[in-house]
Amino acid sequence: MSPDVDLTVRPPGHHILRDRFLAADSRLFEGVATRHWPGADTVLPRLSRAANHGVLWFATAAALAATRSPRARRAAARGVASLALASATINTLGKRSVRRPRPLLDNVPMARQLKRQPITTSFPSGHSASAAAFATGVALESRGWGATVAPVAAAVALSRVYTGVHFPSDVLVGAALGVGAAYAVRGLVPTRDLLPPPGRPRAEAPALPDGEGLVVVANGGAATADRVRALQSALPLAEVVECGPDDVRTELEKAATHARVLGVCGGDGTVNAAAEVALRHGVPLAVLPGGTLNHFAQDLGVEDARDLARALADGHAVRVDVGRFSSGDTEGVFLNTCSLGVYPELVRVRERWSRVIGGWPAGLLGAARVLRTDHHPMEARFQERTRPLWLLFAGNGTYHRMGPVPGRRYDLADGLLDVRVVHGDGHPALRLLAAAAAGPLTRSPAHAAVRVDRFHVDGITPGTFLAYDGEVTEISGDLTLSKLPEALTVYRPFPVRP
Repeated sequence: MSPDVDLTVRPPGHHILRDRFLAADSRLFEGVATRHWPGADTVLPRLSRAANHGVLWFATAAALAATRSPRARRAAARGVASLALASATINTLGKRSVRRPRPLLDNVPMARQLKRQPITTSFPSGHSASAAAFATGVALESRGWGATVAPVAAAVALSRVYTGVHFPSDVLVGAALGVGAAYAVRGLVPTRDLLPPPGRPRAEAPALPDGEGLVVVANGGAATADRVRALQSALPLAEVVECGPDDVRTELEKAATHARVLGVCGGDGTVNAAAEVALRHGVPLAVLPGGTLNHFAQDLGVEDARDLARALADGHAVRVDVGRFSSGDTEGVFLNTCSLGVYPELVRVRERWSRVIGGWPAGLLGAARVLRTDHHPMEARFQERTRPLWLLFAGNGTYHRMGPVPGRRYDLADGLLDVRVVHGDGHPALRLLAAAAAGPLTRSPAHAAVRVDRFHVDGITPGTFLAYDGEVTEISGDLTLSKLPEALTVYRPFPVRP
């Protein structure tokens, strides 16, 4: 039997339907190719070239990240991740499965043809897939930014037909694959609206529709001016006190004596000071993020002044746990994390350089120095054994992420300390990276983790630094970590579901 004989059984009309579809696709291509749209001959070819290799979308992601909005940064990261998955799928499967030739350029005016014609097969359109993936990924995280990016993505997809390098069906299928890639990424890494919010237990708190009775202390050392103005616009009767970093605690104490609600705008260290004052005076706390990381505010669901204003206007608040540490005469509280070992050194480097090069670059510099420097592990006794410790991390509540570093908390009142330990002799960088790749409750020679309501360590080397919520203090001897369950009332917006 001849190897060229096709024995595939196809349903009646298979060839007819295919031929009709291809004919309609070609007619639509010819209609676009022969139609002149004012201004499009200049704009669309340039836009198509700008999207080569994802350059346009990477630049857009950088612009979103530069806004310093947490939501915009997440949207940028999700858009790039979706683009990467779509591009990998198209290049490894799509282009190789259907080897469709490119359209003929006979009816496409020279003015709109690309200077360099693509040499890959036509089906599906990689540019359309990348554009749709990026725009959908951004929209899944932020509808506002998605609405801004979507017209540009649609124009890029249209440009591939207008410049004559793709048939319309190539573009439609590519766009569909891009949308699917964005949803696949969301399946792996859910957007915040799909995550269970830390919204229990609810607490009684006064509703302040105009902000009367709210006193906000803003740390002028953080980039808070725009957020404070936005809060004043939403809550015009709120009292705002702006001060330098050295005066924050003094102003918080003054504000707590006459405020119905104590407000704070700053980073995690500033919020920590406000929480301690609010606990002592028994007043609710309103947190407006204004620092680099803002872990506590992010876990509350407060990303900007609109979120906080909505929570205050509605009187929506929750009770949260507060972590407590004590070592000799040194004691304090923490809302996020408390740690010993190499992490305090990272915090010290970050604080030293953050005002010069910015918070995120300073954090990367600190991590690089910690991993490259030849540190000696501290000696400490825990679980009835004396061990060399590279890192001891305790989270106020369970962190849902791999490894020993902070992730996201779904419950801010679970009564638990999330304790991670990296121990052993030699090769701290390898041990830390191995711990980062390990599961949250993994037991290994380098990494251990427990969830308890109290934790004690003794035999700590004198002069050891302890980091808590971005602040650093010196301890020695022993260390006790405990919980103050549901001790603090904090405003948070409850999610608005469609």
